[in-house]
Amino acid sequence: MRLPETIERLYLDFDGFFASVEQQCDRRLRGRPIGVVPFEGTDRTAVIACSKEAKIYGVKNVMPIKEARKLCPDIILVPQKPDLYRRAHNALLCEIETVIAIDTAKSIDELTCVLDDSGKRDPELLAARIKSAISDNIGPFITCSIGFAANRQLAKIACKAGKEETKRRGSYGNGLAIWWPSIMPDPLLRIELEDIPGVGSSMAKRLYRNGVFTTAQLYALQPKHMRKIWHSVNGERLWYALHGYDIQAPAQQRGMFGHGRVLPPEARSITGAYEISRLLLTKAARRLRRESYYAAGLWLWLSVTDGTWFGKHYLPVVNDDQAILSALRLLWDRVRLDHPRGVTIFRVGVTLYDLSPSNERQMDMLNNDDTVRQKWEKANNAVDSINTKYSGTIVSMGEWKPPAGGHVGGKISYTRIPSAEDFW
Repeated sequence: MRLPETIERLYLDFDGFFASVEQQCDRRLRGRPIGVVPFEGTDRTAVIACSKEAKIYGVKNVMPIKEARKLCPDIILVPQKPDLYRRAHNALLCEIETVIAIDTAKSIDELTCVLDDSGKRDPELLAARIKSAISDNIGPFITCSIGFAANRQLAKIACKAGKEETKRRGSYGNGLAIWWPSIMPDPLLRIELEDIPGVGSSMAKRLYRNGVFTTAQLYALQPKHMRKIWHSVNGERLWYALHGYDIQAPAQQRGMFGHGRVLPPEARSITGAYEISRLLLTKAARRLRRESYYAAGLWLWLSVTDGTWFGKHYLPVVNDDQAILSALRLLWDRVRLDHPRGVTIFRVGVTLYDLSPSNERQMDMLNNDDTVRQKWEKANNAVDSINTKYSGTIVSMGEWKPPAGGHVGGKISYTRIPSAEDFW
């Protein structure tokens, strides 16, 4: 395994991305505390993203609206515009690529680059050129923080450390941190243990039980010891990453397709929630087909008045709307049986899981429905072709009536970059 002698990676994180895009596009919001919310008309939801002005008051992402208003009475709530954020993401990537090639877009607001020789020699100049390209050609209200290090994991930690340093100076964002191998591990050891990627709250508790309470103690462990604590090779991989080795994460395979949504007040009945879940599942099934997968399971989950409700249903390895929506109806029949007097539903989610690539599909020998499946798949292919041609939902199975606020299947996501098709 190779141990780089200089910095080789850049990690970029846009500062308060969703709120910054709103401010860049609407001059009335500039310099004011704003919070992006799922939709208007209720305070029984959360601020899913906030501006740097709101963060100064202590407002955080995914904070209940009532709590955010207590901290910042003047906060302006703006309904999300996911398609705007997708277009901003694409425009920003185009500007960055005029300066340096992008290796991977890790999420809608984070990306990594491999440094060329000039970037290794003068990372400050490279960072300045990237920030100037964004400011000059997109606008000054969308800023980013950048970290440089020997590998991607360390560059990500450096990026966050640079952003945190700007907070200590009384501002937020536009940070820069360069972790040359020659100065390591000193800057790393100043990072809180829970801020290390790969150390979540549950893993932190496991580390505490093993006598590890600081990043310095974690750094001092041996690779096999970290594998033992993690119960997997991921612990050993993290050891090599923290020690500056050029370690690449294994390629991840798709595990599921799903969508979830906070329901507007008028759709919190069983009937209203079912209709929205049907639209969400149709969007998930379209993504399933676009990426050439079949699913053998469907999962429905609900956030209700007295807690949560979960249900799953077997699918005979399918990807067509008819089979998938039929299974959804059966799951909702179970919801009605469990709640004969009705129930208030605040959030609904659907997930297609147990996936298999289309070229590896295994038929169910006990369910002789291949002829029916082929018929419905041909019908779905025709429907998908029409919708693609007109860039919208022109044909659907059942009524297509998105709820107030729209964004069925197209929403703010920190882990997935939505495609244009998500907004049809």
